[in-house]
Amino acid sequence: MKQMSLFDQSDRPVQPSGARVYTVSQVTSRIKTWLDNDRVLQDLWLEGEVSNWRSAPSGHIYFTLKDAAASLRCVMWRSTAQQLAYLPEGDGVAVLAHGKISVYELSGQYQLYVDDLQPAGLGALYVEFERLKARLAQEGLFDRPKRPLPPFPRCIGVVTSPSGAVWRDIQNVLRRRYPLAEVILAPTLVQGEEAPSQIVAALRAVSQVPGVDVIILARGGGSIEDLWAFNDERVARALAAAPVPVVCGVGHETDVTIADYVADLRAPTPSAAAELVVPDRRELARQVADYRARLVAGAQETVTRRRRQLLSELRALRRLSPQSWIDRYRQRVDELSHAAQRASAYRLALNREQLRGLRLRLSALDPKATLQRGYAIVRRAADQRVVNRVGQVAPGDHLVIHVSDGTFKSMVEEGTP
Repeated sequence: MKQMSLFDQSDRPVQPSGARVYTVSQVTSRIKTWLDNDRVLQDLWLEGEVSNWRSAPSGHIYFTLKDAAASLRCVMWRSTAQQLAYLPEGDGVAVLAHGKISVYELSGQYQLYVDDLQPAGLGALYVEFERLKARLAQEGLFDRPKRPLPPFPRCIGVVTSPSGAVWRDIQNVLRRRYPLAEVILAPTLVQGEEAPSQIVAALRAVSQVPGVDVIILARGGGSIEDLWAFNDERVARALAAAPVPVVCGVGHETDVTIADYVADLRAPTPSAAAELVVPDRRELARQVADYRARLVAGAQETVTRRRRQLLSELRALRRLSPQSWIDRYRQRVDELSHAAQRASAYRLALNREQLRGLRLRLSALDPKATLQRGYAIVRRAADQRVVNRVGQVAPGDHLVIHVSDGTFKSMVEEGTP
């Protein structure tokens, strides 16, 4: 251990007579610094008998640890006392205390500041626990990356005793929360000398089952001796070597084992471990209903927004569409067509009237009409020329006489002119 001097030369006041004088605070502070820098005294397990046990109104606890030859004042802060699973019932109890040695400067007393307290009969197990914990921590076994649990496990391996209530509790929790998952039990002893090797074998066996994607290592509560199988180095290394995430649910909430440090996730109880590895189907149903409502609302909002956009685009298209021009020109065509029809009808009626007038005029000039009034048309039979003068015929000429209802022939007699 490194030797320390209580005083630096610069801290030594010198009287005119040459005698060195120090203040009480200087001495006490130096002693405190000396103790606080001693590694052994800052991480110390002490075994002794409790005396003068006193709980202050503040919640802090003051007592003395003693053996046959010496005694040591101890203090435990309220925050520490509230977290400990064990507190002695009073004076005369043998305990194993962990803490650090320091000086209470106001009274100049050195004392043990306790942060853990256990029954003295289990002291060897706690010392071994701390030794193994420190070695594995230094090795980095606790610091390896923790693997996330699968959100929807298909197959769950359970390493525990098949005869205890823990197995039934885990089954009940899994069946109630997520009955879709397949559950495979890897039976093992969870207490006794043969338990560590069986736990290691069960972990390896269930890890080799196809489809297993998470493992629960579980045991009910008990003393440190009952849970000692889970402080075995072989179990710790088997947990670290597991190919899938492992949830450790060993003991009660205050029980902590080496397996808890190595596992990917620690659960306070076996039932809590089962709850951690699977989702709650009721919560999933609520989430699905919520997602459905949000999806429907989002779809409706999207449809409404797109419909508004479509209507806006349609209005813009209508404004820019040639259909309006086509409709207007179509109406103009209808108007022009109607006007053309009226003009054509008027022109036809006018032509008809003109035709009728011409027809009347032609009728008045029609030779047949003249013949109806008693006139006749005389033609020479030889050349069919109309005879309209006497000098055009001679006696003996044959004539063709046209009257209103036919023709007849005649001959010019001699002396007739």
